[in-house]
Amino acid sequence: MNVAFDKPSPWQRIQPVFQGFDLPLVFIVAFLCGLGLVNMYSVGFDNGSRFFDQARNMLLAAGVLFLVAQVPPQRLMALAVPVYTVGVLLLVATALFGLTKKGATRWLNLGLVIQPSEVMKIAAPLMLAWWFQRREGQLRPLDFAVACGLLLVPVALVLKQPDLGTSLLVLSSGLYVIFFAGLNWRLILPVLLAGAIGITLIVSYQGDLCQPGVKWVGLHDYQKNRVCTLLDPTTDPLGKGFHIIQGMIAIGSGGVTGKGFMQGTQTHLEFIPERTTDFVFAAYSEEHGLVGNLLLMAGFLALIFRGLVIAAQAPTLFSRLLAGSLSLSFFTYAFVNMGMVSGILPVVGVPLPFISYGGTAMVTLGLALGMLMSIAKSRGLMQR
Repeated sequence: MNVAFDKPSPWQRIQPVFQGFDLPLVFIVAFLCGLGLVNMYSVGFDNGSRFFDQARNMLLAAGVLFLVAQVPPQRLMALAVPVYTVGVLLLVATALFGLTKKGATRWLNLGLVIQPSEVMKIAAPLMLAWWFQRREGQLRPLDFAVACGLLLVPVALVLKQPDLGTSLLVLSSGLYVIFFAGLNWRLILPVLLAGAIGITLIVSYQGDLCQPGVKWVGLHDYQKNRVCTLLDPTTDPLGKGFHIIQGMIAIGSGGVTGKGFMQGTQTHLEFIPERTTDFVFAAYSEEHGLVGNLLLMAGFLALIFRGLVIAAQAPTLFSRLLAGSLSLSFFTYAFVNMGMVSGILPVVGVPLPFISYGGTAMVTLGLALGMLMSIAKSRGLMQR
């Protein structure tokens, strides 16, 4: 007896690949990318390729997101140790054989010039999530100490380059994993208290501490200058304080509704330095004002909230820790970038997600979002 089978259509063949995608997350990311492209069209006026290059970067990141989303969390966990190990070895190779530009050794030429520190933004939380998954149900203080050691190794190597901004991002992404794993508040509060005391002392004695020739333990002179400039940018308004002053002028001049698309005077008269990268938020604020800023912040809050929902519903400890860390990493990116442009944090090289121009940073975002999507898909499969 012959039984006839209908040949599946092309859509029926590829449909399983798209099943389980978290649509709210897709819409939020698309919204933020849309804001970023509109803003890039204006702020990149002096370089006609910036808008199209950023669109290409976003398409590349979308491709990375789609591919990583097909990798189940179990496979991601199996890749944690190799990825972390390779990342640390690349950082060591960078310290020994890396390319030096503007006094910083952050790049490595492997036929293609790469920045290994970008790998650690993902590798560090991936490794720590793997570690706590292995120790699930039997966590001891020693396990948290080992986790801190695994985190401090890449942070120290990145800080040595020197790259304070990236080291802070790597550190925060790892600390989020440690916090979600159940770190006791009795260990957290003393660190916060020490930080508050340190900030108070710097503010109180900035006149003496910021004098030329005074060394700060653990910080390079340019890093000390950034903190001192933050406290009083008017001490060098045409030099070290220029970035902060122009950023605050642009943000303040935007008012409630902004000056309008393509109408930013600070932006288009080229007063804002690095207006397509680190200081893109100042240019955005000038043209779109408070209303535009609230819209942008609402997009970031929605992204973080959706990521935390995915983390809360994840089926394994590894997935929960990784998703929670990646979600709060978006908060770190946005808060640090907006804070340094607004004059409440020192200037460090941290891009604003989806808004700042950059290929490597955009691909890293796509990789993080792909992992979030993978965890969301695994949750859907478990529920079925």
